[in-house]
Amino acid sequence: MASELHSQHTGNSYPSDQQSLRLRQDSSPVSNQNYPQFNWSSSPAEDEVDNSGPPRDLRSIPLPMSLKRAVWQVQQMQVPVVSKVESWKWKKTKSLHKLKDRTRGFLYFITLWGKTLQKIGGNFGGGVQSYFLFLRFLVVLNFLSFLLLAGFVLIPSIVFRSVGTSLQNSTGPEECMNYNPNPEGLVVFYHYFLDFLSGTGFMEYSYLFYGFYNNTIVEDRSFSYNIPLAYLFTAVFYFAFCLICIIARMGTAARVAVATGGSAVGNYSKIVFIGWDYGCLGDQATKLKQKNLHYRLQVDLEEERLRKQAAALTLGAKILLYSLRVFMFFVALGLIFAAFYGIFEATNFSQSRTGEEGILGLIFEYLPSIVITAGNFVVPMLCDQIALVERYSPSTTVILALLRAVFLRLVSLGVLLFTLWRQITCEGDTNSQDCKQCQYNNKLYPCWETRVGQEMYRLTLFDLLITIAVLILVEFPRRMVVDNSSNMLTQWVGRQEFVVPSNILGLVYGQTVVWTGALFCPLLPFINTIKFVILFYCKKITLFYNCRPALKTFRSTTSTFFFLVVLLFGWGLALVVMIYSLAEIRPSMGCGPFRFFPSMWSIVPTSFYRLSQVTQEFLFFIGSQAFSIPLFTLSCVVMCYFIALASVYGNSVALLRSQIKLEGRDKQFLVKQIEKLKQLEMPKQ
Repeated sequence: MASELHSQHTGNSYPSDQQSLRLRQDSSPVSNQNYPQFNWSSSPAEDEVDNSGPPRDLRSIPLPMSLKRAVWQVQQMQVPVVSKVESWKWKKTKSLHKLKDRTRGFLYFITLWGKTLQKIGGNFGGGVQSYFLFLRFLVVLNFLSFLLLAGFVLIPSIVFRSVGTSLQNSTGPEECMNYNPNPEGLVVFYHYFLDFLSGTGFMEYSYLFYGFYNNTIVEDRSFSYNIPLAYLFTAVFYFAFCLICIIARMGTAARVAVATGGSAVGNYSKIVFIGWDYGCLGDQATKLKQKNLHYRLQVDLEEERLRKQAAALTLGAKILLYSLRVFMFFVALGLIFAAFYGIFEATNFSQSRTGEEGILGLIFEYLPSIVITAGNFVVPMLCDQIALVERYSPSTTVILALLRAVFLRLVSLGVLLFTLWRQITCEGDTNSQDCKQCQYNNKLYPCWETRVGQEMYRLTLFDLLITIAVLILVEFPRRMVVDNSSNMLTQWVGRQEFVVPSNILGLVYGQTVVWTGALFCPLLPFINTIKFVILFYCKKITLFYNCRPALKTFRSTTSTFFFLVVLLFGWGLALVVMIYSLAEIRPSMGCGPFRFFPSMWSIVPTSFYRLSQVTQEFLFFIGSQAFSIPLFTLSCVVMCYFIALASVYGNSVALLRSQIKLEGRDKQFLVKQIEKLKQLEMPKQ
């Protein structure tokens, strides 16, 4: 295998060891006649066939920079004698390279917050920078999702609202179709502000929520558009689009993690020898890059120190440490379940006080959001103190804090949804007194989809308001007190650190809320885009003006992949909510585009049988075994090919890493031999 690798190395247009030695000897001023000869009149195809000679790429040849520059100038002046076809290929390749370079430069120029992210990475390390990169990814994802929803649902609903025909539900009970959220008579001005915060009143009967959309169907000789069908399929494609974006970014993060090798041997050499960016222009960019490399080396040294400490523990110390970790695990679990119980009781109390008006009614409506936010703030803070006792490595501490926080936040959202489900469906018993007539609790929820959308809207808005309030009322005053006071207590407390795990979980929680409420509040991705943009600048301000660099840093390459895995968990929770809402719960009879269907998914078979016979047969064929079995077989073959390819690449990487280890040991042995020889020569002198 080593011989094969050596043959590949020498056959890929790289000079061998003897050639490199000859080139070094020929670079002396005594004789330079044996420098590599560049035959610029030869075609690229001939160069590929004849691999025995030196390569044409100047960057891969060990020559002085002045000689490379002279050869490049000669290359630019000489015109190769080639055919028209080869000349056209050469010009096309050169044009494509120029276009690629210009495209990269343009994309770097228009990249959202590119310079700001570079500044953050230089001053606070890659761990903090990974949070802002993750936030930028969510901003772009939400904006593209809004364009998808607006293009297929919002704009057609506005255009066809007065043109198309709306089907009337004449089969259901009259009591189930009573839904009128518009206030009657004059409304006090401050009520508009309360309605904006709670999503009721004029906000409830707007394009923001599900209940305002009609079951409009536009039919013409050459054009037809079904708003309910478009609403359903757009929601499904929205989830599929988000999944594709997450998986694509996970692939990129995984490649970076594998390429860097995590904590493998040789990471220091990578940082020292190939970590510098030679495209840095100016003193500021250079200093930022130096700081970034400093933080990366600090992370590696910190983890290596903790690894050596763990290896030096005795058996009794290990048993004590593991026992302490198990005990702290149950303590953290008890805190999390206590938060779940508080959310459950707060949601029940809030829904029982639905009829309240004014400020008190607003407080009752926001009570679940307040309890969820308080639990998400207090419990992770206590878990962080528990993590100090557990004594894990920085990267493991980040991942463990993320696991605890994601369990708290996502399951707390699940508790809220479960409580709403109990009240909407009468605890799953549609034959009970409150749900028997309409198959859902029409007295409390005449349009239950809008009520769920309002809860998600309030959670999103309240999260943003809390972030702004904490910035103004807590973080700025803390920084001013610490900077202007010489008290020992304030100096011991110091400026706050930017805690990446809790901030990442805030983003995952906010995005999960949006995914959960997108079916019931189609404009929620747009609201979340604005929220995340504001959040970016708020976090940037608090990072540069109120925070100090973290005393304990962590590796950003592996953590970035884990952030996306956590985000995928949130997507899975929202997907379960959407599937259950589409298939099981009876849609509201007085609002929404599915008011006359027994379930939201029922529109799919109804619309399917309206298609032409040829289209039906084609779709039946796609769903049949004659199509699915060959497709599954082909997918398995392709998957096996890529798995085998990944295995081969993994073995090659492992072999190369083992060779690097052996070379390092050989060099250490040689250094020791040299030291011994020096020690033997010293007495003779």
